[in-house]
Amino acid sequence: MRALLIDAHGLEGGGVALSVITTSGDRIWDKPLRDFGGKGLFTKEIDEALLGGKVDLAVHSMKDLPTELPPGISITAVLPRGDVRDAFISAKGESLAALPRGAVVGSSSLRRQAQVKRLRPDLQVIDFRGNVETRLTKLDQGMADATLLALAGLKRLGLADHVTSVLSTDEMLPAVAQGAIGIACRSGDAKTRDLLQALNDASTATAVGCERAFLAQLDGSCRTPIAGLAEIAGGSLRFRGLVLNPEGTEWHEVEQCGAPADAATIGVESGRELLALAGPNFLVSFTAR
Repeated sequence: MRALLIDAHGLEGGGVALSVITTSGDRIWDKPLRDFGGKGLFTKEIDEALLGGKVDLAVHSMKDLPTELPPGISITAVLPRGDVRDAFISAKGESLAALPRGAVVGSSSLRRQAQVKRLRPDLQVIDFRGNVETRLTKLDQGMADATLLALAGLKRLGLADHVTSVLSTDEMLPAVAQGAIGIACRSGDAKTRDLLQALNDASTATAVGCERAFLAQLDGSCRTPIAGLAEIAGGSLRFRGLVLNPEGTEWHEVEQCGAPADAATIGVESGRELLALAGPNFLVSFTAR
């Protein structure tokens, strides 16, 4: 991102300093994040640094951002989206379908866990925490037979050679905003906002905006297996949404199409439609666990 900003504005001698901030989410590797505050754990310290003037902009994985940002912070640019699909990694089978009965799949994502159970109820699913390298090491050590990770993240880390196969979005619907990188700054910082506008990819921002509007309607959290994907092609936007119970035994789906200009409305209406399909107690029954 630093290089993109420098190139976009021809900043001589760089002109953009980096500040690496370790968040609470980065430090908690041995327990589910949903037990400690969920997505906000990946942003709390960064938000504090931004609002305190210690940094002028922050780079986030969009799928890690809460649907409501702290007052005074806004997403100003969204970079071109990476591959939205999930990657399957295993030495025990070429695909999720090829795993032997009773195989153990490790994942920290309730969304992935629930969809695995829906597709393969005969498999064992365990919680699998840690950064990407830690999870790959755990897999090598035999703590699980397979795992699932975001393909875009593996590519950005130069670890795509670990991928055994890639799941289609029809097989495994991705997390809201998966594969997208967002850049936040202080809402009142007009200078930084102007600089960042040159990096914004309108198509990605529109699709992610639709997905986040959908998630906001469901009041989604790390305790809720929710998936959503908006795709823009041929001047039309197609949105698919999914909510499941953690056991993968019950799920509800929605699909809507429309103009990209109506992306936010499509997201909101899709969320409302899914809530109506699922019923008022579907989400409440397991978000309170």
